[in-house]
Amino acid sequence: MKALLQRVTRASVAVEGQIVGQIGAGLLILICAMPEDTEAEAEKLATKISKLRIFKDQAGKMNLSLRDTGGSALIVSQFTLAADLRGNRPGFSYAAPPDLAKRLYEDVSAKVAALGIPVQNGIFGADMDVSLNNDGPVTIWMDTATI
Repeated sequence: MKALLQRVTRASVAVEGQIVGQIGAGLLILICAMPEDTEAEAEKLATKISKLRIFKDQAGKMNLSLRDTGGSALIVSQFTLAADLRGNRPGFSYAAPPDLAKRLYEDVSAKVAALGIPVQNGIFGADMDVSLNNDGPVTIWMDTATI
């Protein structure tokens, strides 16, 4: 699975003009499942997200995790993270098929929540409007193949 994490002071996602998920301080997490992904990758991603120390401690060093800070996660599906860029028009055949992608997206969200982190979500497959205030800015790319 692939994920793009952005440390935020606030973030929200709207569908058809209606806010469907929003958080204060925490992480906006864009997630993409790949065809070979399983629940094991979802578990690995959720665990890493919960433990990643990218929040400032009292000395101003990135030393605290999302769990340490009591922050929230806004998790949004984004199949475009699997873009094939060999041509000038991206292709998305590298992304998992929708049924598998939805199941793994929901699995990651449930696993993050089970680790004690408040979770909000976008709507899988919807045309979403995502807003955020990136804190830092801190943006981290994750791929379960390399973590």
